[in-house]
Amino acid sequence: MRKLIIPTLIAAIALPGVASAQNGELRRDRQEIREQQRDVRDAQRRGDWREVEEQRRDLRDARQEYRDDRRDRYEDRRDRFEDRNRAWGRNDWQGYRNQNRALYSRGNWRAPFRYNTFRTGARIAPLYYGQRYWINDPWRYRLPAARGNARWIRHYNDVVLVDYRRGIVLNVIRNFYW
Repeated sequence: MRKLIIPTLIAAIALPGVASAQNGELRRDRQEIREQQRDVRDAQRRGDWREVEEQRRDLRDARQEYRDDRRDRYEDRRDRFEDRNRAWGRNDWQGYRNQNRALYSRGNWRAPFRYNTFRTGARIAPLYYGQRYWINDPWRYRLPAARGNARWIRHYNDVVLVDYRRGIVLNVIRNFYW
C-alpha cells in the first residue's frame, strides 16, 4: 500500500508545478511576441529597412518558439493520457464496474429498433451506430481506447466497438450495463 501512496503523493505535488511552469513559459513567449511586434513598428516608423527586416526575423523566431512550446505542451498532455490508457487492460472495466455500480446502471435504454446480438466481424447498418449512440467518454467506463475510425456505441445493455466508416463490428461486450 505504501508503494502506491508515495508515488501518488509525489505526482500530485509535481504535476501542478509542471503545468504552471508551462503556462508561465507560454505567457513569457506571448509577451516576447508583443515586444517584437512593437520593435517592428518602431523600426518601420524610423524607416530603416535593414532594421525592419531584422526585427521581422526576430518576430518570426519568437512566434516559432511559441508554436514549439504549445506543441510540446500538447504532446505532453497526449502522452500522459495515452500512458493512462495503455495501463488499462481489456477487462479492467469489470473490477471497476463492481466498485462503481451507479455509473453502469443507466436505467432502461431503448432504441427505435429491436435488440440484435452482434458478432465480431459482422457488418451492421448505420442505423445502429449513429452519433446519438456513441459513447463519448469511454475512459469513464474503463473501456479500451477506440483508435482510428472506431467508436464505442451502446446497443441496449451491450457495448459494441464499430468501425463507423465501414460498419464492421470490431468488438462486443455483452451485458456491460446493468
